[in-house]
Amino acid sequence: MKYEKELNDAIKAIELGAEAMMDIYLHTDFTVTMKSDNSPVTEADKLSERLIKDYLFERYPTYGFLAEEEEDDLSRLEKEYVWIIDPLDGTKNFIARDDEFTINVALCYHHEIVLALIYIPAKKDLYWAMKDEGSYHRVGNQDIRIHVSDRKSHLRVLTSVFHFNDIEEALIEKHMDQIDSVEKCGSSIKACYVASGLAELSYRMNPNTKEWDTAPAQLLIKEAGGVFLTPSLKELSNNREDVYNREGYVIANCLENVLL
Repeated sequence: MKYEKELNDAIKAIELGAEAMMDIYLHTDFTVTMKSDNSPVTEADKLSERLIKDYLFERYPTYGFLAEEEEDDLSRLEKEYVWIIDPLDGTKNFIARDDEFTINVALCYHHEIVLALIYIPAKKDLYWAMKDEGSYHRVGNQDIRIHVSDRKSHLRVLTSVFHFNDIEEALIEKHMDQIDSVEKCGSSIKACYVASGLAELSYRMNPNTKEWDTAPAQLLIKEAGGVFLTPSLKELSNNREDVYNREGYVIANCLENVLL
């Protein structure tokens, strides 16, 4: 596999971040502060990012970095390869101690994601994908290839625990004749479940997510046979100057099930 070394190094970096994060999660009364965009941050976010980035930078000093908690000086735009890091996706879930938060790491090459990892620290669950190599769920020491479901009706929809909005609610109501169930699910775990065939559809119809929220999920879904698109049915590029996903996005097991 072309990016096998990067995959193994990213897993080790994530394990470092996850260990420190879970120590804070399980054993401390951590402090929550608000960032300038009114989103919460904890010491776990910052420590996880520092450990992951330091580990990867030591091994890939010529690569660019785009990380949630670090100031972006845009030097990454000049790089062929860029690591995109969300050290704690689902900070509100972390604060609520509901176990539904992830660490997201992706490797971008010329605006395209070529390697993706989503790790669920509370469950020690790893999902990963590599361009042209498929999507996988690591169970024990074995990588099990995953694929989206083939359902075209009786669809299962996953919504955000904390960010579900009126637009998404209206879309679901509009298509209830095709939908069987609607369940809440935290962070990038929604993409992991759609990629694994456990659900077929998930909406995020607001402009507040950023590249580090979505980069790994894009490749995981695509390599599992699904689609990850904007509401105008375009694929998201990455390593952009503007990191916001301004249109929002839709995840589905197939184009036919992008219900808008």
